[in-house]
Amino acid sequence: MVLLMVVPIIMVVGYSVMDNVITNQNPQPVGLENYVEVVTDPVFHTAVRNTIYFTVVSVAAHLVLGLAFALMLNSGLVSGRIRAVFRMIYVLPWLFTVAIIAVLWRLLLNPNGVINYLLDVAGFIDSKVEWLANPDTALHAITFINIWAGYPFFMVSLLAGLQGIPKNLYEAARVDGAGAAHQFWHVTIPQLKPIIISMVLLDFIWTTQQFALIWMTTGGGPINVTEMLSTFTYKLAFSRYEFSLASASAVVVLALSMILAFFYVRHQKARD
Repeated sequence: MVLLMVVPIIMVVGYSVMDNVITNQNPQPVGLENYVEVVTDPVFHTAVRNTIYFTVVSVAAHLVLGLAFALMLNSGLVSGRIRAVFRMIYVLPWLFTVAIIAVLWRLLLNPNGVINYLLDVAGFIDSKVEWLANPDTALHAITFINIWAGYPFFMVSLLAGLQGIPKNLYEAARVDGAGAAHQFWHVTIPQLKPIIISMVLLDFIWTTQQFALIWMTTGGGPINVTEMLSTFTYKLAFSRYEFSLASASAVVVLALSMILAFFYVRHQKARD
């Protein structure tokens, strides 16, 4: 198992310091030239900015929405049957494959789709919007789609955490005169903190590596406004056939993922 992971990584690192290993019969070492070419590429800079925005906004929204829905489902605000219905509805995005999510939202965000129709009826827009084809809206649109698809993971995990908090902690807080806000910040959040940190770190890793959703909705366009590190690397390899440059880009992404994985593993060890 270790060999299946280590050998491909070593090969990619090796390719990244050679001239194009596919088109050249006798590739020669070029040192760090491929890395320099990648990191000085303006499209790479765009991909980095987009990846940071996409990841930070997605993870923050996943946490906020997941916690909000988990608190609602764990409270007595809704009855048992309604709670079961809400739980099923909220989990639905998590059950869909990426392909289904991409097709669904391409239809919804189509100029003649439901979203434009509802916004037009409500008076929020004067003309049809090309949500996924407009450079001003495309990045925000795919970020919204990713938020919609990912928040159930946080909701389910945090709901399990909420149900595991001892009731006597809240009773003791109420006896001391603590209100709902005080209980939330000084009882609920501290009890959920280990779960929250673990999920945030995992979500950062997964979101920075997101490829399928972006490729199936915008393909990194229009004019690179939704280009991510994942799509940038893919295009280097399979559109431009610059496999050595793609390997260098992949090593950069791998290094970022390993840094995040290091913090996740360290956090898990601290919990143990």
